[in-house]
Amino acid sequence: MSVVHRPWPLPKGSWIMAQTWHDLLFAHWPVPTELMRPLVPQQLALDTFDGQCWVAVTPFHMSGVRARGLPALPWLSRFPELNVRTYVLFDDKPGVFFFSLDAANLSAVWAARAFYRLPYFHAKMRADITNDSFAYSSRRYEGEAEFRSRYRPVREVHLRKKGTLENWLTERYCLYATANGHVYRGEIHHEQWPLQDAEAEIEINTMAAVAGIMLPNASPLLHFSRRLEVLIWPLRRVG
Repeated sequence: MSVVHRPWPLPKGSWIMAQTWHDLLFAHWPVPTELMRPLVPQQLALDTFDGQCWVAVTPFHMSGVRARGLPALPWLSRFPELNVRTYVLFDDKPGVFFFSLDAANLSAVWAARAFYRLPYFHAKMRADITNDSFAYSSRRYEGEAEFRSRYRPVREVHLRKKGTLENWLTERYCLYATANGHVYRGEIHHEQWPLQDAEAEIEINTMAAVAGIMLPNASPLLHFSRRLEVLIWPLRRVG
């Protein structure tokens, strides 16, 4: 297990869950801090790059979802997921804050809400692969959150150096959640993101708007990743 790329050591204790993420698209937009501050819990500081917040919509699909010491069950371990996220700090430790996580597996939605305090939603989703092109669609069963796009990688894999925007956006090794005025941190581990530049035709995207985020009328910064193995530690209260 390589750890030289991590910004801090592996957390103490054992990981509790493993997942494999496939065919992930990062679609990132810059958003002014004054628009983001009311949308993020006050306990979390906004993390910015050159004075800008960034919001990502990330469609992908998962496999091999399993608890430590248990096999991956076929009917629970494979499903699409779609996240809307931004970047925050707590005690100067950078991480991810999720506005929403949509998944096609109702059991996963229930478990993540119950044990990880994350805003998961059940959605009707589909991910189709044709050669190197990916057709992805998601519509939440309740509300107007919907996403539909085709995307593909257009360059070879390139590991992004520390200090670049791409590295800052993607090399995040914890997530934050809040509940009842408290902050919770969930640590994760994976290899450095094997990013490829990408292109996409986004037909429908109301995911950020449903969360109250006004994305700029501009093309997003697009990156693709074929596969990433991920380990997840328990959620812990911090601060």
